[in-house]
Formats: sequence, C-alpha cells, structure tokens
Amino acid sequence: MSQKRKNLTIMLMANFLVAASATMVLPFLSLYIETFGTYSHEYVQRWSGFVFGVTFLTAFFISPLWGRIGDRFGYKPILLITGYGIATSIFLMGFMHSVGGLFILRGIMGAVTGFIPTSMALISSQTPKEEAGRTLGTLQMGTVSGGLFGPVIGGLLADNVGFSYTFIFTSIAIATAATVVLFGIDEQRSREQRDQRNKYSSKEVLQHIFSHKLLVTVLILSCLIQVANFSIQPLLALYVDELTSSSNLAFLAGIAFSATGFGNLIATRRWGKLGDDIGYEKVLSILLVLASIFIVPQALAVELWQLVLFRFLFGIAIGGMIPCVTAYIRQEAPLSMQGEVLGYNQSFRFLGNVIGPAFGGVVSGYIGISSVFYVTGALFLGAFGLLWWSIHHSETPSHVKDY
Repeated sequence: MSQKRKNLTIMLMANFLVAASATMVLPFLSLYIETFGTYSHEYVQRWSGFVFGVTFLTAFFISPLWGRIGDRFGYKPILLITGYGIATSIFLMGFMHSVGGLFILRGIMGAVTGFIPTSMALISSQTPKEEAGRTLGTLQMGTVSGGLFGPVIGGLLADNVGFSYTFIFTSIAIATAATVVLFGIDEQRSREQRDQRNKYSSKEVLQHIFSHKLLVTVLILSCLIQVANFSIQPLLALYVDELTSSSNLAFLAGIAFSATGFGNLIATRRWGKLGDDIGYEKVLSILLVLASIFIVPQALAVELWQLVLFRFLFGIAIGGMIPCVTAYIRQEAPLSMQGEVLGYNQSFRFLGNVIGPAFGGVVSGYIGISSVFYVTGALFLGAFGLLWWSIHHSETPSHVKDY
C-alpha cells in the first residue's frame, strides 16, 4: 500500500472515531445539565442552547488560524494538537458540577475543533486535482458514518454507565484516533509547501479569496447549507411526535435523523467522483436543486415512513456538497494557503451551525414546524441562484491555472 493510500485509510478511520465521539455527548447535554442542580425547564433549555452553540462560535473564529499554522508547519502537528485537545476537554467535562464550567470547557473544545477540516486539508494536499472529489468523498464517508452512529452509541452508553463515564470513554476514543495519527501518518509535503518564500500573509489570503467571485460564493454556500440543514434538526423530534402516537418517540426520531445520514453515506463518494468528471460547480448546482426538491415534501408528510423516505433522499442530495466544496477549493487555492482557505470555509460552516437552529426556532415559533421545510427549500433555491449568477459572472474560469 502506498503512503498516500495509507494516509487516506488512517484518516478515514480517525475521522470516524472523532466524528462519532464528538456527537456521542450531544443527545444528553440538557440531561447532564439537569444533574448539576434543581433548575427550571426554561433555565435548562436556555443553557443547553448556550453550551451547544459556544463550541461552534469559538471554532468560527479559530478555524482559519489552525489552517494557517498547518500551511506553514504541516498538518500532522495540528491533527495531534486538536485531537488531544478535544480529548482532554471532553474528559474534563465528565468531572464538571456546574453549568459555567461546562460552558467554558465547550468553548475550549471549540478552540481546538480543527481535526476533521485539517484532515481534509492533509488529504487534499496530497491528492491530484482531477481526483480530489472522489478522494475527499471517500474521506467524508468516515465523518458521515461517525456522525451517524455517534448519537446512538452515546445514548446507549449514557443509559448503561452514566454521563460521566460516557465523557471519559468518548475522550479515550478521540485520544486513540490522535495516537493512530501520531504513529501512522507520514505527511508528504510538496516543494511549494516546504518553500518559505511561497508563504502568504493573512491579508494576501483574503485578497485571493475576494478576487475570486466564485470562491467567495462557495464559502457563502457552505454557511447557507449548514443553516438549511440545522434549521430543522432541533425540531425533528417534535415533528415526529406530530406524525405518530407511538411511545418510542426518541427511537423513531433517531430513525428520521439517521435516514439523512444513510443517504449521505451512500452518495457522498459518487457525487465527488461526478464532480471530478463534469466540474464541481455543476454538481453543486444539481445538488442544491435536488435538496430543495426533496426537503419540501417532508412538510407534506402524513405518515412517519414518508418523512423517513424523503429524509433519506434529502441525505443523498446533500451528501456531495462538502466534498465538492472542498475539491473546488483544492483547485482554486494554491497549496501554500490551502489550509487557511479551508479554515475560512470551516468557519462559515460553523457560523451556519450557530444560525441554523436559531433560525428554525424563530420560523417554527411564528408559522409552525412544517413551514421550516418550505423556508429551507427556498434557501437552497436561493443558494442555487447565487451559484448560477456567480458562475456566469465570474471573471476567472471554473478550473483555474495550476499553481
């Protein structure tokens, strides 16, 4: 096995562990806060939102910094810092007895949340441009499958061993992933990456981004995709409750949630390969239209199976968006600034993670849960319109010169 293939296999496994572990604790954060004291329902809800969101908010500001450091000194050191950093912060969460302490640790976790985007930058840097979509789609399968099984594993652990031990087991899993990277990854940096004369200042990186209209659009799309995707997720259990009278509400909501992940897992590599063949901008355009088509019928579902079916089809549509966006950045950004540009892309994704739940909550509060699907469909169509306009008004060709 070649070293590049070995690196991809190791990062695929490591991303599965990190994604699964990072999502293990999400289902019971509010329940964990309730163990700290006797609080009102409103207090727990409010602080659950704060504790959940602060991680993404902190990561929004820090991600470009990790990308920049990775560009200059290599991506493997950043993988180790962020991997062991996430493991340490989650480990300490298991010993918290106050909401404030948990909030601070979640903020620290956000500051070191750069493992998965850095892994994308590492694999992207050693992948030929014409194969970027397929390779990054393969890597994305690890992240998607981890995020799919993580909440289920976390819920089972919490029920059987308690919250504190779940945090401890989660941290051990992430530390294991970082250790595998430590001994298994051999980062192969190109001459351009090693040549200090080709290093760019942060100002030059931003100038490069803003001089490419289509690249700016792709970053904005990353935010809009997350807003649209996260706007319904916190409300899904309530929507499932409207469609069924079953007492197994949490389990059924988990099925509806996981249906999207299964669709994502099946399609992500195929969409990336199609992007290699016909262009990532074209595939993104197709996916945005398909996402808008498959999300609207979810509002019209009268049976749970109908919701699950369209959640699955919706997952197929959004499965190729991340690898296509990352592969496009691989084409547009010189290797010497690629990590930092991917860091900005990740920041926009984190921003969407923060805006999405609040946006969905406001919309559902005024005009009902089902209306969130219609508004989200309109967001996807708006994103398609923005991409179409940028493609036809961009001053640079879709596939820019080699650097």
